[in-house]
Amino acid sequence: MISLTSPVETRAHGWPAGAKLAGLCGATMVLFAIKGLNWHLGFLAATLVIYAMPGRQFFQGGMRRLRVLWPFAAIILLWHFFTNDLANGAVIVLRMITAVGLANLVTMTTKLSDMIVVVRWLCAPLRRFGVKTRSVELAIALVVRFTPVLAQKGQTLALAWKARAARRLGWRVITPFAVLAIDDAEHVAEALRARGGL
Repeated sequence: MISLTSPVETRAHGWPAGAKLAGLCGATMVLFAIKGLNWHLGFLAATLVIYAMPGRQFFQGGMRRLRVLWPFAAIILLWHFFTNDLANGAVIVLRMITAVGLANLVTMTTKLSDMIVVVRWLCAPLRRFGVKTRSVELAIALVVRFTPVLAQKGQTLALAWKARAARRLGWRVITPFAVLAIDDAEHVAEALRARGGL
């Protein structure tokens, strides 16, 4: 799930978070159960239609979030091209884009607090055995919240590299990106400690 709630109001915003997450799980199971290329082209087309239904602004916002997938898609296709299995590679890429796209739709139309309520309900049986589930709930919230933040910082870092260096963006950008991620983690940890921690 790589985005936060969309400001564009849709009918799906009013649907229960549990129903949307259950539907996402079911759709993902179907995606992995079916291997036909034509089927996955149809699934991706249907996902794009769902993105387009609320309007242009919603569609463009969703597509911007999915752009982070292109390096993974390129690597998968390149590998399967060299292994002479391009059709299977295309199925994997289509499956990945559709699955992440559907997950992105859920987060774009669901408040983070509503998803945490669902996670709390799912973890309820574990609390009977003395398991403290608050850390699990917080971890999921942090992943959903900070994935787009880190993606944006990575794009900014790449732009800064291109503006200052004639060489192509390479592995050297990994170190400053890791430092940014650790710095953010330290700030979040300090904020949690200031509020009483877990």
